[in-house]
Amino acid sequence: MAVENVSVVFKLYCLTVMTLVAATYTVALRYTRTISSGDLYFSTTAVCLTEVIKLILSVGILAKETGSLPRLKNAIQEHVFLSPKELLKLSVPSVVYAVQNNMAFVALSNLDAAVYQVTYQLKIPCTALCTVLMLNRSLGWLQWFSVFMLCGGVTLVQWKPVEATKVQIEQNPFVGFVAIAIAVLCSGFAGVYFEKVLKSSDTSLWVRNIQMYLSGIVVTLIGVYMTDGETVLEKGFFFGYTPWVCFVVFLASVGGLYTSVVVKYTDNIMKGFSAAAAIVLSTVASVILFGLQITITFSSGALLVCISIYLYGLPKQDTSKVGRQDTDRESKQKLITV
Repeated sequence: MAVENVSVVFKLYCLTVMTLVAATYTVALRYTRTISSGDLYFSTTAVCLTEVIKLILSVGILAKETGSLPRLKNAIQEHVFLSPKELLKLSVPSVVYAVQNNMAFVALSNLDAAVYQVTYQLKIPCTALCTVLMLNRSLGWLQWFSVFMLCGGVTLVQWKPVEATKVQIEQNPFVGFVAIAIAVLCSGFAGVYFEKVLKSSDTSLWVRNIQMYLSGIVVTLIGVYMTDGETVLEKGFFFGYTPWVCFVVFLASVGGLYTSVVVKYTDNIMKGFSAAAAIVLSTVASVILFGLQITITFSSGALLVCISIYLYGLPKQDTSKVGRQDTDRESKQKLITV
């Protein structure tokens, strides 16, 4: 696999941005779906617009990376228009990510922001399983222990929902949890699949992003047509859009780009701290903005989730070296005895 070394400062920068974007996106998205007054916008059009913005940003970054318009043109022509197999390969995560993003809208429309943020951490054991199966990697006992601890924490979160918050629409927790489950499965598979494609060649990250976002636009446009087609034609693509909705779309776009950067350059420790910090920030924001009342059960579950995220990110102990040392020690003792 192609590996690139980056500085610690760059990794810390990615960690900080990921944390702030994840926490802010969760709270802002919930606000636009449950609290904000006015007409409710179409979530499918927001997802589609996000893909378009991510494509535009990726082209801009690739232009800076190549250094000139002719090189940019050649790169796009070579890797996009003349590489149908690569486009097809990257269409897989596009489809899965599109489903994930739409499920996130459904989940946040039916769950509190803190509940969503914590239960969404089930993507860690799902990603771990996909990593073992798809990338042929192994996990230590501490990593698997953290997986079960995470499941226990999420169970506590779901066992007794937090007290009602100030929302203006009827919520269905069952629908929310089903939606978050689908989003988690999509996140685990798509993330590992994209990582495998990304690290298996020296192709530019931004070329890969362009390939994925092109197919993503097609997929999300199909989603708009199938889900809200008639209503969108009647009321317009940007029906219900407010500055807050535009802000959510912007956060989703930036978050998507940083996700690809994190997949390529960072490790599980940084992602674990980022997820844990985002939980804390979104919970504090929910208490202030939405009147969320945190129960002991919820707090205990959230604490278990944060601990398990940290444990999962710890380096795996190399037990093979320990085993070899023990074997050598026994051999020496036998020689001494003889």
